Amino acid sequence: MNAIELTNVSKHFRDVHALDDVSVTFDEHRIYGLLGRNGAGKTTLMKLLTGQQFATSGSVRVFGENPVESARVLSRTSFIQESQKYPEQFRASDLLDITAGLYPEWDADFAAQLVDDFRLPVKRVIPKLSRGQLSAVGIIIGLASRAPLTIFDEPYLGLDVVARRLFFDRLLADFGEHPRTVLLSTHHIDEVSKLLEHVVLLDEGRVLADASVDELRSAATEVSGRASDVRAFAADRETLQLQTLGSLATAAVLGDRTEIVAATSAAGLDTAPVSLQDYIVHLTTSAAPGAVTAGKE
Repeated sequence: MNAIELTNVSKHFRDVHALDDVSVTFDEHRIYGLLGRNGAGKTTLMKLLTGQQFATSGSVRVFGENPVESARVLSRTSFIQESQKYPEQFRASDLLDITAGLYPEWDADFAAQLVDDFRLPVKRVIPKLSRGQLSAVGIIIGLASRAPLTIFDEPYLGLDVVARRLFFDRLLADFGEHPRTVLLSTHHIDEVSKLLEHVVLLDEGRVLADASVDELRSAATEVSGRASDVRAFAADRETLQLQTLGSLATAAVLGDRTEIVAATSAAGLDTAPVSLQDYIVHLTTSAAPGAVTAGKE
């Protein structure tokens, strides 16, 4: 069943087309990466899903309803925004107490466990919390709400590597016990790639890729060797990017990996997998026609 369905959705701000004819669905009980460069349209899409903005045209449905002014949808949606603002007179404990009354699935014991895990000083007022501690507040709310739709927008600004790993581990473990639809919007793709099942990649307001992570990981292969040999190998193939350094070169080549490995072996070239992050970077910086070959499952 679809948790989210956008059909021909556009959002325009005067002469800026933040989203342009976007059609995409998000299934229930999966972890999605909502990816793209700054200005790609990610924040606009998330605000449409949470009823904070109206679409210029098209249909937005969350759990089958228009999310705008829908108490049923909003009570089932947790949106943790980048640089979330909280009332300065509140303590972290106040925020958790208030949030507990907003979400039917709120788990107070889990919230208390997360407070301990992240070593959050809950009696400290908001202005006295560090950037990482503020991120921890948002993460605790997002996880403990157990909302059927949970959206994290760059959730771990300021967190150290231990705290980021803790977030990933707690999210994955709790998702296994309490499945929901999770959208992660982040620029740190390699860090979250093991969590993601599916990626929706936006670029200049349009969907550039909508595919499973496995499909995207296998869509391209890095070929390296002498520059002349790499250029000759890539000449008849769809190539996302080719970089030359002196007499050597590397190319990200699209196509069946088994065939590419066999062909490069015969040509004396080396191959390596392209990481999800590198593939996304290649896609969003390449002007090559036909570069996007991955489609939704």
